[in-house]
Amino acid sequence: MFDKDKWMEIFSTLQKNKLRTVLTSFSVAWGIFILIILLGSGNGLQNGVTTQFEGDATNSIWIWQGETSMAYRGLQPGRRIDFTNQDYEATKREIGEIQAISSRLSIWQQKNLSYKNEYGSFDIVAVHPGTKEIENVDNEIGRFISELDVKKNRKTVAISYLVQEALFKDEDPIGKYMKINGIPFKVVGVFRDGNDRDNNRVYIPISTGQKVFAGGNDIHNLAITIPSEMMGTSAQIDDKLRASFAKRHVFDVEDRRAIRINNNLEEFKKFQGLFAGIRIFVWIIGIGTIISGIVGVSNIMIIVVKERTQEIGVRKALGATPKSIVGLVLLESIFITSVAGYFGLVLGVGLLELLAPILDSDFFKNPEADIGIAIGATLLLIISGVLAGLIPARRAANIKPIEALREE
Repeated sequence: MFDKDKWMEIFSTLQKNKLRTVLTSFSVAWGIFILIILLGSGNGLQNGVTTQFEGDATNSIWIWQGETSMAYRGLQPGRRIDFTNQDYEATKREIGEIQAISSRLSIWQQKNLSYKNEYGSFDIVAVHPGTKEIENVDNEIGRFISELDVKKNRKTVAISYLVQEALFKDEDPIGKYMKINGIPFKVVGVFRDGNDRDNNRVYIPISTGQKVFAGGNDIHNLAITIPSEMMGTSAQIDDKLRASFAKRHVFDVEDRRAIRINNNLEEFKKFQGLFAGIRIFVWIIGIGTIISGIVGVSNIMIIVVKERTQEIGVRKALGATPKSIVGLVLLESIFITSVAGYFGLVLGVGLLELLAPILDSDFFKNPEADIGIAIGATLLLIISGVLAGLIPARRAANIKPIEALREE
């Protein structure tokens, strides 16, 4: 029940010691403010990194060409390992855990795209249909590159929405012929990639890219995805891939520089562990800062109790129970920490909201303090108020009326 007299007494006490109340409140508000800023910034960094992983399938494994660093079977180090279609076929045949697979050939010589009188420079990448799943590509209209496109060496192209905007403007591109380095290609689809940098490209069939632009069967890298139920064995799949390539290209399986394998799942696990550690570290710093505020509140409340010793003695002499004395001191302590902490919480959230659009980047997104953090901070404030007032409250409750009345 709301006790008006009790609250008036609390406000009167605070008004009598304005400077002391403000300084004490600031220490609590600052602790919560720092905690919110650190947690929000940690979330922003984690969101940015997670977005980067979401640009590709989390269950994807990428294999890149490298250079040997160890002698093996009479062969000297420094040999370049070049991938071909044979690597794609062998990987598809030997690795039974594959869900999707694609090789890739980037056309570096020229990047000239045109349609009628519109021109642009975009990346040209020759791929298999599995790239759609590996890259988490969403079709906006039309379709992606198909197996039939690859099999028949078709001059088809899937373009990003940025290419559509640059070359076709408001015109429907499906079925139209655009030129890639002067060669006509039929547009079969428009896609959007979750990773912004991958929207500055077009995809053509791997066989067409090799035949028209490369004149061979070379590929630059391979990528696969594995079923979600097998993601726990991704490290073992890495070993199988390395052994397969080592046998085919004759290099030591322990030579980590001969080929580079990037396992998105394993990397994602590492980052998750890193951010878990960061969160723990942030909470330790934040709670440590808040504890300093709690100590300040507790010290102030001890002083308040000492100053009001005679008053408390009179109250007890008139029949006030220890419980009511404890309640009064705790209520004042909780009130100070809660109000101060609330201001710190609001300022922290407000600053994050203000800085979010300014700091937004590929690796830092939505630095917000979510509802879970707000609830946790609120509970922390209440607990802090109780802890801050507990010692002075017990001291007040133990004051004996006779001794209190003799106090000067």
